[in-house]
Amino acid sequence: MKGRADGERGKAMRQLALGEQEMAGAQVIPLYEGAQVPRPARGVRRAGWLLVACGLALLPWLYVLATGLPATATAAHWPVAWVGLDTLEAVGLIARGLFAARGDRRHTLTAAATATLLAVDAWFDTTTAASGGDFATAVAMALGAELPLAALCGRLALRGLGGRA
Repeated sequence: MKGRADGERGKAMRQLALGEQEMAGAQVIPLYEGAQVPRPARGVRRAGWLLVACGLALLPWLYVLATGLPATATAAHWPVAWVGLDTLEAVGLIARGLFAARGDRRHTLTAAATATLLAVDAWFDTTTAASGGDFATAVAMALGAELPLAALCGRLALRGLGGRA
């Protein structure tokens, strides 16, 4: 059996060598194009369906929130909420930069999380700002800093995953 496998391996290597000579000037197609994606493990599929069910269960809750929440509210720890969110953004940007500088693949996950935090910050800044100067400042921050950084981090996350960005 072993001799046959070695013979087949040698034949394949010779074909590869001949193919390389014949392929001069030919277009190379990556191996992953057209390849079948392996089916996720059962636990991963179950977790996926559980998350879909949780998302669907939230839909009626959105109606309850939309019709039941007061138009204005006072938050006891308002500064802590905003400082905490901006701290998480700073940590995400710093971590993403350090991971990328070191060649650590975790930069992709950090970029995705940071993009999300920045988009959420822009959303809440603009939707909770008082009209007038506060709203203008929130829009300027969203368009001038938070959303461009979110787009950059999102692009870097997709690039790190092998997507086109």
